[in-house]
Amino acid sequence: MTRPDQTVPDVFDPRIYAAGLPHDAFRELRDRRPVAWQQEYEVLGWPAGPGFWAVTRHADVVRVLKDSGTYSSHLGATQIRDPDPADLPFIRRMMLNQDPSPRFAGEAPSDHGRLRRLVSRAFTPGRIDRFTAAARTRARQLLTAARDTGPVIDLVTAVTDDYALLNLADLLGVPESDRGLLLKWTERVIAYQDPDEPPVLGPDGRPVNPRSPAMLREMFTYARELAAYKRRSPADDVMTSLAQSELSAAELEMFFFLLTVAGNDTVRSAAPGGFLTLAEHPDEQRRLRAGEAGLDLAVDELLRRHPPVLSFRRTATRDTALAGQRIRAGDKVVVFHASANYDERVFDAPYGLDLGRSPNPHVSFGDGPHVCLGAHFARLQLRVLHEEALDVLPPLVTAGPPRRLVSNFINGIKSLPLTAA
Repeated sequence: MTRPDQTVPDVFDPRIYAAGLPHDAFRELRDRRPVAWQQEYEVLGWPAGPGFWAVTRHADVVRVLKDSGTYSSHLGATQIRDPDPADLPFIRRMMLNQDPSPRFAGEAPSDHGRLRRLVSRAFTPGRIDRFTAAARTRARQLLTAARDTGPVIDLVTAVTDDYALLNLADLLGVPESDRGLLLKWTERVIAYQDPDEPPVLGPDGRPVNPRSPAMLREMFTYARELAAYKRRSPADDVMTSLAQSELSAAELEMFFFLLTVAGNDTVRSAAPGGFLTLAEHPDEQRRLRAGEAGLDLAVDELLRRHPPVLSFRRTATRDTALAGQRIRAGDKVVVFHASANYDERVFDAPYGLDLGRSPNPHVSFGDGPHVCLGAHFARLQLRVLHEEALDVLPPLVTAGPPRRLVSNFINGIKSLPLTAA
C-alpha cells in the first residue's frame, strides 16, 4: 500500500477521524498549504484513487462552494471516491450531484433549481408547526426515559439516534412498521467505511459503492410503493406532497434517498456532538442553563464545533488557481468544513466554546447553491432537543470517551456515555 507524502499532513484516511477532528493537521494545512495535494491510497479494502486537492481555509472553502461554474458537483459527484463510470449517470440524477446552471453552450438546462423549489414547497408553515410539536413531545419522552435508567446514559443509543430517525419518519410519513428500514439504509450509505458496518463485496472481491444502483434498488422500490400508497391515501406529510407533485418517478426516488440519508444523519451526527461539547465545557453549559446564552446562537456554535459533515468533493471544470495553487481541469477538489470552522482568520479563539458567538459564519451546512436544504429543520430539531434537555436532565459530565464513526465524510458518534451530575 502506498502511503501518503509524509511532508503533507494526511487528512484523507477515514481512520484518523475515529480519534476526533485532526486539528493539528488542519491547522498546519491552513497555515502552510491551504490547498494541498492528498494521496488517495488503498485503505479499508477500498481501492486507491488518483488523489485530490484538500481545501482547508474558510475563505477558499466558501469560494469553491459558491463557484459551481469552476468547481462542479456534476462531473464526478460529491464523494471523495470516484464512482464507477457506469454508475455516474445514475448518481447524477440526485440534486446534490447537479450543478445549478449549464456549464457549456448548448447543454440542457439544469433541474437543480426546479427540484429545490419543489421540495421547499412541501415544508408548509402548518406542517412545520405540527412537526415541531411532535419533535418536542418525542424529545421529552426519550430524555425522561434515559434519565430514569440510571446515572450513566449513552445519549446516542438512548436518545439521539431514535430522535433523529423518528422525526424523519414522521416528516416523510413512513409507517411505524417500516421505520427500521430507514436506519438500515442510512447505515449502509453513511457508515460504509466503518468496520462495524462490513461492506458488501462484488464478484471481484472489492467493496460495492453503497450509492450504486444495485445497492439502492431496495430503497427505490420502497419509495415507489410508498408514493403509490400516498396517492391512494394522502396524509399531511412530505411524501404525500412529493407523490402529488410534478416529480418524475426517478426524481422522487432520488429525493427519498436524499431526504432519508441526509435528513436523518445531519441531526443524528450533530446532536450528540453538541451534548459532548457542552459536557466538555462546564462553564458554558452553566451559562446556557442560567439563561445567559440564547439557544439559537448556542445551537450554531455547537454546529460550528461539531459539523455533521466533514468534507465534500467537487471537480474542476477548467484550469484555475486557488490560494496560489494551480489546479487542472478534471482534478478533484475536496473542501473540509471541519477545518474551515476552526479557521483563526475568521473565528476568534476557534478552539474555545462561545455559545453567544455572533456573527458565526460556519459552513456546517455548506454554502452557495448547494447549501443544505434541510438546515432550518436541523436547527429546529436541535433547538427543541436542547430546550427539553435543559428542563429534563441535570448538568451532564462525560463518563467515558465517545466512540466515533470511522469516516472521512460524516462526523458521527456511535456511543456517548454521560453522567447526569
